[in-house]
Amino acid sequence: MKGVTILYQENIPSQKGTLLRKNSSQKLMIKINKSKLKDIYLINGNSFKVKGISYSDLLIAPDSYYMVINKGNKVLNLKYNQDISSHEVIYDPYKFELSKKVKLNPELLKKIYNIPEGYIGTLPKWYSFKFSYLEYNLIFVRPEFGLSIQTHKYRNEKWEILKGKPIIINNNKVHYFVDNNTIFNSPVNTYHSIINPNKGVDEFAIIKERWEGKFDENDIERVFNPNHYL
Repeated sequence: MKGVTILYQENIPSQKGTLLRKNSSQKLMIKINKSKLKDIYLINGNSFKVKGISYSDLLIAPDSYYMVINKGNKVLNLKYNQDISSHEVIYDPYKFELSKKVKLNPELLKKIYNIPEGYIGTLPKWYSFKFSYLEYNLIFVRPEFGLSIQTHKYRNEKWEILKGKPIIINNNKVHYFVDNNTIFNSPVNTYHSIINPNKGVDEFAIIKERWEGKFDENDIERVFNPNHYL
C-alpha cells in the first residue's frame, strides 16, 4: 500500500476482532505492520485464514465480506484506503457485550417453534439454546449473535441447517446466508462456527447437530470468543 492514501484507521485489542462488514463497490486495501501478519485470523470473502497470511490476502474485492481477528498479545492497528464507516455491518460480535446475561428459557422457544418431544437434556445460554436427544442436538442461535469459532479434539460434527439462513464457518471456508437442508461436516480439529445475522427478535437460526466420536461439552477450544461465551 505504499503511496496509498489512508482514509480510516481502527485499533483492535488483543483477542478481539473487527465487525464483519461488506465492502463497497471499490477494492479495499487493509494495511498492518508486516510483523503482525502472523497474529491475525482473517475472513476475506469465502476464505477463513489462520496462518500463512500475506499482504495480498488483505486486498478485499468489491462487495465482498471481511473481518480481522487479533490473536496477538498487543493492540493491532489497521489502516484502510477507504472510509469503512459506511460499509454494511453484517455481524457485530460486541453489540450485546454489556447487556444483562439472561439465559434463554425453553418455554419461549416452545411457543415459537415446534420442538420435538423426547429431549433428554438442555443447555441454556444467553446467546443460544440446545435441546439434546439421544442421536442429535437441536441448536438455536439468537438473532444477531454468533457462537465462538471453535474446534474439537475427539469428535466430528455434522450440521444440517433447518432455519434462519445463518453464516457458517466450516474449516477454512465461510458460507453466507445458507439455505435450509444444507449439510456441513466438521472433522476433528477443524474450525467451525454459526453466526445468525437476522435482526428479527424471533428469527433464530436452527441447526441439527450430529456427531461421531466422543461427545463431551468440555471438548472445545474457542479460538475466537468475542463476548467470553461459556
